[in-house]
Amino acid sequence: MNVIAVLGGGAGGLATAIDLVLRGFSVRYWARSASRLTDGELVATGVLDGRVRPQVITDDVAHALEGAQAAVVSLPATAYPTVVAALADAARAGPGLPTLILHPGHTGGALGVAAQLRKANASVPAIVEMSTLAYVARSPAPGTVSVTGLAQRVRGAACFDSGDGNALEAARRLFPCVTPEPDVLATSLSNVNLVVHPPGALLSAAWVEATDGQFTFYSEAMTPGVARVISALDRERRIVAAAFGHRLPLVELEMVAIGTADVARAAAADLRGAIAGGAANATIMAPDSLAHRYYREDFAYGLVPFLALADIAEVDVPLARSLVITAAALLGVERATWGLTVDKLGIAGYGVAALQGLVRGELGHHERSTR
Repeated sequence: MNVIAVLGGGAGGLATAIDLVLRGFSVRYWARSASRLTDGELVATGVLDGRVRPQVITDDVAHALEGAQAAVVSLPATAYPTVVAALADAARAGPGLPTLILHPGHTGGALGVAAQLRKANASVPAIVEMSTLAYVARSPAPGTVSVTGLAQRVRGAACFDSGDGNALEAARRLFPCVTPEPDVLATSLSNVNLVVHPPGALLSAAWVEATDGQFTFYSEAMTPGVARVISALDRERRIVAAAFGHRLPLVELEMVAIGTADVARAAAADLRGAIAGGAANATIMAPDSLAHRYYREDFAYGLVPFLALADIAEVDVPLARSLVITAAALLGVERATWGLTVDKLGIAGYGVAALQGLVRGELGHHERSTR
């Protein structure tokens, strides 16, 4: 497997494309605004450093997929519906889709992508969901990415695979940091952004609006009170995970594994110090407005699907629910249809056993039960 499509014009897609080219892969790179990359050169600085020219740079998803053995989707969750619609068109027009690697999968990414493909009458390929990006990165200008951290471990699981393990092994070849998990419920519930971003973003919203985000999110906004809310939300996350058979570590330990928290403070169970002391995130600024992805993505595509999983698990998560209710009011959105709901995940009516069977390939999509 040497020809890889990378879909994503932001920091994650840029870092992925550059890293893979530097490691000898033939990359077909898709960006929504490919016209801004007309010189064909992509540049990374920081802990990933290099200048590369992908085999192809295009704004046509079908063109990017030509000859690719796998497609890495490195996009904000808010961009998934548009890109998956283009993937569905390509699937119907051609021989089908290659293995999709969701990097990151956010929360419920594999289930949501599969549900949208089915609704569009397109075949569902093997899908690998990664719990987070393999890079801590920001893109200061088109075609340029600053990488401040490389993940030591990212959780990964395959969904809708043939059962031979080839999809997950393909992802591990592209991203050696991937640690296999039994199913995508584990990867979805290991998404640290759903735990850290919503409390920090909601509790600093007035400061964001007053200063246009002129403060550091992971250090200055990480007050003792915010850390207590994060800790309480993390407890709800781990209880839901346990209901699906997964024993997940504290969020600060998960952040150590992906290279974004201070090791010593995390070991001392100092959540605030671990997050604020993480070197990779130290200079990341707060959202500059309520339109930022910490509001528009991490609630709608982090906490909303988390609530869907909690409901299936029959676990009460009052803090997560109150955060979503408050954020919907803050942003002026209709909560009933906001984000990746249970219907958009394609798992309405499922119980724990049926959902486990679905994501582990033990049940067909229509073989559901209540528990």
